[in-house]
Amino acid sequence: MPPTGPRAVLSAAPPWTYFIGSAVFHYLGPAFAVLLFTKLAPLGVAALRIWSAALVFALWRRPWRALAGLDAGERRTIIAWGAALAAMNVCFYLAIARVPLGTVAAIEFLPVIVLAALGARTVRNLAALVAAVCGVYVLTGIRLTGEPLGLVFAFANAVLFAAYIVLAHRTARRLRGVSGIDGLAAAMLVACVFVAPVGVWQAAPAMIDPVALAAGIGVGICSSVIPYVCDQLAMARMARSTYALLVALLPATAMVIGVLVLRQLPSLPELAGVGLVVLSVALHREPRTPPAEEKATFSQEGKTECDT
Repeated sequence: MPPTGPRAVLSAAPPWTYFIGSAVFHYLGPAFAVLLFTKLAPLGVAALRIWSAALVFALWRRPWRALAGLDAGERRTIIAWGAALAAMNVCFYLAIARVPLGTVAAIEFLPVIVLAALGARTVRNLAALVAAVCGVYVLTGIRLTGEPLGLVFAFANAVLFAAYIVLAHRTARRLRGVSGIDGLAAAMLVACVFVAPVGVWQAAPAMIDPVALAAGIGVGICSSVIPYVCDQLAMARMARSTYALLVALLPATAMVIGVLVLRQLPSLPELAGVGLVVLSVALHREPRTPPAEEKATFSQEGKTECDT
């Protein structure tokens, strides 16, 4: 009899479904965070996001057990991932406090496209990459005469987001005896420590404001729990280059979220950019996996499925 229940559903779902879940919540949470800026400073919202996500992961996965079973090199990977998570979240919220969400999302993609280019070894994939570049260029519409500090934070967030993809993918594929989600939980625990010095005072007003506290926790779950778990489930089944190219959907997703939540209506050029991004995803094909690597990937997938 075939297996049933939540684990069977997770196992049977194609990897792109996890990416769609990640893409939606990746910007749905930040859109709500923009509305929360009237009550808390951006650094306070970033800190609440990380702390609430870390609490959920701590209750769910007990990340200290995963850390205890790692060697020194693997712990360094987790610590680097946690530091990248903390810095990325801080820069992201400082950016969206000054620059529209869609612009930040488009900038966020630019370094990531280099990761996709590293895996694009066919004419079809190169064409997909060109379409993605053109789509993101149209979507960006950056005017450097705007908010310069906001753009600095946006570009810093973009570099850190690329680092997040590299470190998260390495954890999902290479850490022995640790699932990607357990590695994520451990990295989020580490991120709590890194964000504390810059966020504790800005988050303090939420301790006496139940509405702000509940909203901050909701932002954390929507922004750091649901999408990051979906990321790990997708990364365990995709090549890094494939995942990086699919990230081209994020500016389009941000635009849709901006319309629904923040009432930011797109222009015709922005709609054209969305079309080019969708075309790039439709053109792209994942490289063939060598048998030995495919077997290892299958083993990793089974480990991730059993641990979720």
